[in-house]
Amino acid sequence: MNGKLHSETGAFSSDGMRAEILNPFVHKLELDNTYDKIKTAIFTVILLPFRVIVICYLIVTAWFLACIGLYGLSEEDLRKKPMTGWRSKLRFSILSLMRLVVVAAGFHRVRVLGKDRAPASAREAPVLVMAPHSSFFDAIAIVCLGAPSVVAKADTARLPFIGQLINYTQPVYVWRDDPNSRQNTIKEIIERATSKENWPQVLIFPEGTCTNRSCLITFKPGGFYPGVPVQPVTIRYPNARDTVTWTWEGPGALKLLWLTLTQVHSSCEIEFLPVYYPSEEEKRDPKLYARNVRDVMARALGVPVLDYTYDDCRLIARAKQLGVPAAAAARDLAALRHQLGLEGSMLELQLAEQGLQGKARWLTREEFAQRLGIPNDTYCHRLFDMFVQRSSGLVYFPDYLLCACFLSTQHEPLTKLLSYAFKLYDTSGNGRLKMSNFEELATRCLGLCQEDAQNTFRQADLDEKGYLTYDEFITFAQERSEFAFIFVSDSSHKPKAQ
Repeated sequence: MNGKLHSETGAFSSDGMRAEILNPFVHKLELDNTYDKIKTAIFTVILLPFRVIVICYLIVTAWFLACIGLYGLSEEDLRKKPMTGWRSKLRFSILSLMRLVVVAAGFHRVRVLGKDRAPASAREAPVLVMAPHSSFFDAIAIVCLGAPSVVAKADTARLPFIGQLINYTQPVYVWRDDPNSRQNTIKEIIERATSKENWPQVLIFPEGTCTNRSCLITFKPGGFYPGVPVQPVTIRYPNARDTVTWTWEGPGALKLLWLTLTQVHSSCEIEFLPVYYPSEEEKRDPKLYARNVRDVMARALGVPVLDYTYDDCRLIARAKQLGVPAAAAARDLAALRHQLGLEGSMLELQLAEQGLQGKARWLTREEFAQRLGIPNDTYCHRLFDMFVQRSSGLVYFPDYLLCACFLSTQHEPLTKLLSYAFKLYDTSGNGRLKMSNFEELATRCLGLCQEDAQNTFRQADLDEKGYLTYDEFITFAQERSEFAFIFVSDSSHKPKAQ
């Protein structure tokens, strides 16, 4: 049986029309029958230990050789010029060991397609563009491509053993927390791509984050700034069960590794597309260049394109962390609100500010459209369906407004969202939340479970009044280090706990 990919929401393509595809950041994998469970259990006992031992031996050996090859070289040396002499020759030995790792992991069928369009040389195409990026197993492609220099997160260098192996490719590291990182990365790619020295090709995953391969999301333009020819390379995993996809919502890395290593064999396909030579207009406009290359790759893969970005991933992750309703669909919700004109109207913030006293909290589709002042059309139906309770066919309006407030205040301190939440979940109308109301709030915008929410309420309600106001909770939270995240970038409220 196939592993199951599922999402209740779709997404928007660049032309504003809904693409009937899965949420690209969601992957659900299930062992959905007894046969699969028994088979996995048996191979966990008889196959997994053997593979782990062999893989560890090969990686440690490759790491040891990499340490020898990197001895005496600083990070600056690795950036300054390509390796030569014995260090360059040692690269072949390390690469051979890593190819054995791929085989030991069960990828006996790594097919390289497009050999009639042989992989271009570094002179012909200094940059390789690979997509879709969906897994840490995409490192297989790096091995099969001869270990080109990768563009990777700087944190990758700190990974045990693997970090040194990546360093040996002389990567271009991206420091996402450094405001100048983008410019420095672009500058380094340009220098390598236009250098006359024998640098390896630069390999970029322009999507910048992992998806479930249901589409190609926005390509970052960094690798296209040099304006040099690029060779698009696609990667597929045509397996009966998808045990490799690693997204923002889905199985963790260890579970995927376990399930992949307990498969008898896994398949991977890498296809080289013709070298893409940019026009003069594309050279002047890297974003246009990136979009056009993405279109070529999407056609080869037979998937749509969507204007999702890494920032969308961070938005979704933040919403999930806080417990915001419909967090996984936050990007889709933002697109729908934009289509309906709600994003710029501020109506939702006004409704939240006024509170819902004396107004219905559970709404039908018609009431939902009327309350928001929007036409009861297709876009409204999709918005409604994101929050509808299947059992009743109704939407709990405070949850919708909270999610809308989260999107509208995402760049403001969390105290702003909390101020709206206290009004949304206040059923008394006097600014006081009982324990049940506070539970609703705390599980939806503080990331607390029900038990922790109840304990927090009891601790904050020192006088045992049976209710909490916004100011009382803020005063309490300022004394607690576990709530320090509420006050990040908030100049009006500072946590007192150290």
